[in-house]
Amino acid sequence: MRISKENTAAIIVDLQEKLLPVMHNTEEVIRTNKILISGLKELGVPTIFSQQYPQGLGNTITEIQDLVDDFQSFDKTEFSCFGHEMCKSFLNANQVKNVIISGIESHICVLQTAIDLKEAGYNPIIIVDAVDSRTKLNKKIALRRFEAEGITLATYESILFELTGSAKNPAFRTISKLIK
Repeated sequence: MRISKENTAAIIVDLQEKLLPVMHNTEEVIRTNKILISGLKELGVPTIFSQQYPQGLGNTITEIQDLVDDFQSFDKTEFSCFGHEMCKSFLNANQVKNVIISGIESHICVLQTAIDLKEAGYNPIIIVDAVDSRTKLNKKIALRRFEAEGITLATYESILFELTGSAKNPAFRTISKLIK
């Protein structure tokens, strides 16, 4: 199944001030999410951000917020983003089928969000190089669980070029520069 920008949205999960420093690969997950988010913005893919208990874990990091003109986030205490009404409203308003997911932690909030989306009839797409956990093992097991659940896995580069579709797309040059 091809993924097109016309029926796709993105959820960026919990890239927060106090969570990111304890991830296994902090710098890489920030770098890849910045590229992914910039590419999604260039392609016009609707994107929303979650924040897990920001009173304790801080807000989405500034360098991520600054990438988005109309930064929208919702605060949650449940692990699955799909359990939050703002997330459901966002997906319904954008009438999407595919949901790109990146963020942290792979084995908790990202996993539960993806499973709930799949059960609700969406096609969740995990961007494997833009998700992370505190330990390498937790991420590895999460990736195995995604596969077992029939959830699509992709890299930020593959999804951005799939959404671009063609070198004739006006966004192609920008996406190419982001990837390099």
